[in-house]
Amino acid sequence: MNPEPAWRMRRLVARGLVAALVVTLLTPAVRPEPARAANLPPGFSESVVLSGLTQPTMVRFARDGRVFVAEKRGVIKVFDGLGDSTPETFADLRTEVYNFWDRGLLSIALHPDFPVTPYVYALYTRDAEPGGEAPRWGSPSVDSDPCPTPPGPTADGCLATGRLTRLTASGNVATEVVPLITNWCQQYPSHSVADLAFGADGALYVSAGEGANFYNVDWGQYGSPPNPCGDPPGGVGAELTPPTAEGGALRAQDLRTGGDNVTLDGALLRVDPITGAALPDNPLASRSGANVRRIVAYGFKNPFRIAVRPGTSEVWAGDVGWSLADEIDRVARPTASVRNFGWPCYEGAARQPGYDSADLDICEKLYADAVARQPYFTYRVGQQVADETCSTTAGSSIAGLAFYSRGSRGRYPTDYRGALFFADYSRDCIWVMFKGANGLPDPSTVTAFRNGAANPVGLIIGPRKDLFYVDFNGGTVRRITYT
Repeated sequence: MNPEPAWRMRRLVARGLVAALVVTLLTPAVRPEPARAANLPPGFSESVVLSGLTQPTMVRFARDGRVFVAEKRGVIKVFDGLGDSTPETFADLRTEVYNFWDRGLLSIALHPDFPVTPYVYALYTRDAEPGGEAPRWGSPSVDSDPCPTPPGPTADGCLATGRLTRLTASGNVATEVVPLITNWCQQYPSHSVADLAFGADGALYVSAGEGANFYNVDWGQYGSPPNPCGDPPGGVGAELTPPTAEGGALRAQDLRTGGDNVTLDGALLRVDPITGAALPDNPLASRSGANVRRIVAYGFKNPFRIAVRPGTSEVWAGDVGWSLADEIDRVARPTASVRNFGWPCYEGAARQPGYDSADLDICEKLYADAVARQPYFTYRVGQQVADETCSTTAGSSIAGLAFYSRGSRGRYPTDYRGALFFADYSRDCIWVMFKGANGLPDPSTVTAFRNGAANPVGLIIGPRKDLFYVDFNGGTVRRITYT
């Protein structure tokens, strides 16, 4: 598949998070400003509540009023509250974090009993090759890291890994940093690690992309040596060819293949938040292999944001697509069975043309078995979604999911209870999918909620049940209220 034209570069690289042109952005303080009424439904308004951040990727609210914000460079800041303008540095992980293009510190989460259980979780691209030490490509305590040529970011790729870390909070400072999972072989600077969320049962869910080439069909043929992740048949340096190749994007189907240890690429994990191990009621808990036991869904390209439906352990994933479509996938019962969402053999609801035409054994068997799950909702690149007035020529990159509480404490109109908000970074858009008669979000009800949003890369329901979102380029956190 040929590289996509220049007008789609923002989407191509931002299919995980950000355009390469903004990776060195330093964000100034931004004054609070109301959103224009035409860009929100009547009665809603938007304001900046936190500013002066450097490429923020996620915000989390603690019960004691504190606000934790992750910055892509590897710094976690803590505010005493929404009125605090002088945050403290909770943790500085810059030496460990590989901050290059879509790679970096991409999500954080607080333990459900925080601060009684004083754990903060960080998911980031680690500046180390598999089995290696950090920093591999960058330098200690710097904001931005390079990928030199050679190997070149989109040529052979700078190999990195992913890491899930548990930090212990003592006041506003992390006093203990414990790695829980170090895995995910990532060759190219997108489709990296992704998001964290807790279920109602206390399980920690972890999502990650497959780390493959985002310009071409990738079955493991790239790299110097080729196949640097050591996928079958062969190992590191093996010249993989169709139909037997199992590398590159095909690592997202690793659970269906043999001949190597199962990786976590392109998968959703369900783990113990204390140890990082699989929980005993996971569907594959009796199988051999620590990674196998952790996986509850797979076949994702880049599940950049996930959300748990309130009161359940039902996980919804926003999977950033490639040339055809983005999708929202529903994992209804993570402890019942493992779901396969089809990437790279499928994209959206259809076969992925590039991988289909390569006649790969993995995909041909998946087509024959017809076991890949259909997306719950999908929208095509360049397609207008409902009544949006955002720019469809910017492509698409789904970059946020949040359920509005089904309870009655929120200030939003009752129609919003149980609704699903979702955002697109490339289009600067936020939509709402209202609850249907069966209690689930109904795709037929999708409506534009915020046209012209400020570079959203994360949605969360916060204080007073308002919708908050992270403005990556502007370095702010924004709040949408209803009066």
